[in-house]
Amino acid sequence: MSRIMTYTKKMFDPLNADPQDIDIVDIAHALSLLCRANGHFPHFYSVAQHSVNCMLEAKARGCSKRVQLGCLLHDGSEAYLSDVTRPIKPHLVGYAVLEDKLQNQIFDKWIASPLTEEERTQVFDIDDAVLYFEFLSLTGLRLSMPEPILMSTPNVALLNFSQVEQQFLQIFTELTNV
Repeated sequence: MSRIMTYTKKMFDPLNADPQDIDIVDIAHALSLLCRANGHFPHFYSVAQHSVNCMLEAKARGCSKRVQLGCLLHDGSEAYLSDVTRPIKPHLVGYAVLEDKLQNQIFDKWIASPLTEEERTQVFDIDDAVLYFEFLSLTGLRLSMPEPILMSTPNVALLNFSQVEQQFLQIFTELTNV
């Protein structure tokens, strides 16, 4: 049995998570301190800031609150498993299964019913669109995918992690009424 201690001092088993131990405060805090792109951007840009940008893009597109919340939480499992870059994930045997299981527990905890296939597609399309914009804005590089059309302008400026953490929690509260 392997456990990690979370920000809120819970002993959390990421391999066999108890949904009661999944805490939005832990997610917001950890994601605000995790750097995107393994730290290869010119300045610190967190997974939480990316998630907020995804939610704002969903809102700008007129997506449902469920999709907006899905966008905010779509990387929530990384608060417990860390951020593994896309090229590496397929080579980590069993990782995708663990990540999907935990991510689905996070979605199930705060989204009343499972996201439909259409909603999941919207979340992943928005994630890819914001990713494209991040790389273009922060590195000048265009990813090898069709250039997406964004309805918002993601904020990729260097922000204080606690400011991003609070913004993440505020948006979560607005979307869930929790």
